[in-house]
Amino acid sequence: MMLRMGECFVDPQKWSPVCVGWTMRLATAALILSLTMMVTPDEEENDRCVYEALPDTDAVICKGLEVFYPELGNIGCMFVPDCSNYRLKITYWPAPAVKFPRALEDATYILVMVDPDAPSRSNPQAQFWRHWLVTDIKGIDLKKGKILGRELSAYQPPKPPSQTGFHRYQFFVYLQGEKSISLLPEENRTRASWKMDRFLNRYDLNEPEASTQFMTENYQDSPNFQAPGGKSSEPKERPKQK
Repeated sequence: MMLRMGECFVDPQKWSPVCVGWTMRLATAALILSLTMMVTPDEEENDRCVYEALPDTDAVICKGLEVFYPELGNIGCMFVPDCSNYRLKITYWPAPAVKFPRALEDATYILVMVDPDAPSRSNPQAQFWRHWLVTDIKGIDLKKGKILGRELSAYQPPKPPSQTGFHRYQFFVYLQGEKSISLLPEENRTRASWKMDRFLNRYDLNEPEASTQFMTENYQDSPNFQAPGGKSSEPKERPKQK
């Protein structure tokens, strides 16, 4: 046992003082401080995984609809985060869960997903690109985020071309009622340049019951894209967005 005497300790076997100098104590304190400040790679990744809301000019479309993707959760009215290669993953993930909590359980709905920025927002010559069109969705399923209906256009993941900036991916839910909905032969030939307004007018589909959108860009345009080999596509990390 060591007996403490002020800043020194006495070894009872030798009965001689053993002093701890300031240098040793400072070194110990520095070691403890460095251990408490250590940040793991996962913590660094989570720290730069910022969910940024859309600007007010784009948020006006966000009305009561929720869109859930794996890992991301509800991405409605948000930018797809620039981390964990989410902007790549969303190009191959399956169809999201689309939830309308205020849906009438005994009603029937139509779901539309489009990209109005094809091939780019500044030059939308192929507006609207039809990504998903589902009819005959029961309200009781839509309330739970289950899109169980008749697919007129199977789900196509967001794949904005490189160097075309951010694209908006818009979701609209319309009350179908007793109408039988279908696409014209010419509409089935291509998803590009879909005359969405004509389609809505043809079936007297006026204002949507709910809507939302998210935005993303081509994953290769992202500074934080992890290219093969584990290296970022750019040497420096983009500052966190707030």
